[in-house]
Amino acid sequence: MKQIVLTEAKAEELLSRYVISDWLKKHSIATSAVMRGLARRLGTDEKGWAAIGMVHDLDFDLTQNPEIHGLKTIEILKPFKVPEEYLNAIKAHNAEGLGVERKTVLDYALTCGETITGLIVAAALVMPDKKLSSVKPTSVVKRMKKKDFARKVSRDNIMLCEKIGIDIDEFSSIAVMSMREIADRLGL
Repeated sequence: MKQIVLTEAKAEELLSRYVISDWLKKHSIATSAVMRGLARRLGTDEKGWAAIGMVHDLDFDLTQNPEIHGLKTIEILKPFKVPEEYLNAIKAHNAEGLGVERKTVLDYALTCGETITGLIVAAALVMPDKKLSSVKPTSVVKRMKKKDFARKVSRDNIMLCEKIGIDIDEFSSIAVMSMREIADRLGL
């Protein structure tokens, strides 16, 4: 079987094909933007990291089971040239459910990058104009300390940014600025 390179365009096509819920599509688009911002900051493959951010949850609507979430995505990606490190990061973003260990910078980046999107969206939705342009990175950091705000968002996963050498203040800034670049696609 001939393998196809997983481009950003192909990742977007897969997102449209496999992801049903609008919120999950937006989450994946936001994660892609954050991953691009992190890759830029870390001096690595922006297009590859953005593509992996886009497809990391392809199987979520299909499985809805944390004990297998990520594994079906790996199967979906078999026809594509996807580096093993990227496939491992998809599994590692659900390390707790799959019983795997996060080991690489990409593993940690995908986990913290996809998690902070929920906190930032929640912060935007409490703004009077409900716009990302009104969200300050400092307010995201302050809201992290409020356990009753966006309760389902794992603060521990967000703090994994420290494992990639980026403190929470800088990470929040990278994530907010990255999501602002695609605010129209998110409806925020």
